Amino acid sequence: MPDWSAPETIAQEAVAFLKLMHVLAGIYFWEFVISLKFDWMFLTGKKKFQWPMIFYFLNRYCLFFALIGILIALDSTEKVACQPLYTFNQLIGNAAVGLASVNLALRTMAIWNMNVYVIVPLVIVILGHWTLILQGVLLKAEWVDGQGCVILQTNNTVLAATFIYSMCFDFIVLFLSATKLFNRRGASQIVKLLFKDGLVFFMIAFIANLIATTFMLLNLNPVMSVIFNVPAAVASTIVACRAVRRLNSYSSNGPEVYSGGRSGQNQIRSGGVAFASSAQSPSCGPAFGVSYPLSQTETTGIHVRMDTFTITDGRDEVTEERKSHDGDVSDVEMALENKSKAL
Repeated sequence: MPDWSAPETIAQEAVAFLKLMHVLAGIYFWEFVISLKFDWMFLTGKKKFQWPMIFYFLNRYCLFFALIGILIALDSTEKVACQPLYTFNQLIGNAAVGLASVNLALRTMAIWNMNVYVIVPLVIVILGHWTLILQGVLLKAEWVDGQGCVILQTNNTVLAATFIYSMCFDFIVLFLSATKLFNRRGASQIVKLLFKDGLVFFMIAFIANLIATTFMLLNLNPVMSVIFNVPAAVASTIVACRAVRRLNSYSSNGPEVYSGGRSGQNQIRSGGVAFASSAQSPSCGPAFGVSYPLSQTETTGIHVRMDTFTITDGRDEVTEERKSHDGDVSDVEMALENKSKAL
């Protein structure tokens, strides 16, 4: 059993921390670059920007700049102000973890069609999460000649509480999503996508946060207490942002539609998850590139109408035959007219 507080042990762990941060930065920068096309489509107007995407972009770029700050702190050969730099890295890195949970929570709200009994508890949980995230400076660092910026002390209690809260938050989100989708998971491809992504992404984020929390609670030394915080933030951000992109891309191109409520409660015009209930107007309730209710009074379904006009026995008598078929997807009306004249 090593002496975790020995200077040589801490020095070895600092080297491991340095290498791990570079690996994580490389992984995230690669993920960032390969998904820039998605961001560019919003900047050029090819995709319509809607307010939930604010949290997506904040999540991506907060972690991006946090990793840059960490690399500056680790690779600087000249003296820098370590405490302000690490304070920035800590706050913006924790914000990335919080925003990842917000993105998954918004996805769950969409699945539940903005049900007030789901929105209110989730908003309260989000506010509690950010109360912990914004606690302030939770570590101390200073410049040491020959070593660079060195972490001297961490507030493990608040850090551990933040990550435990994140795990509980993610579990609540998973439970709500699974409850809504479980009985419908075989109904369509988009339901399968939502169910599978929710389960897989939760497990990845949960395991990453669990490892970080375990080492914080062990409190072996200042380096080991925070060494897995960045992996947790990177894993949570990647899975949350991928969930948003996959749903957005599917809803933009896929022909299938998810309708989370009973018939008549919500309308979905094209593939995606509704972000509004029937009580809202078509201009309200944006989704992850998704859909809008058509009206308050329309009923869910596909309506196909066929009109046939005929003239019989030379008389100006028109008979109209209408056929309609209701489905489970969205309101689409198609009218076909055939007019003929009898000689």
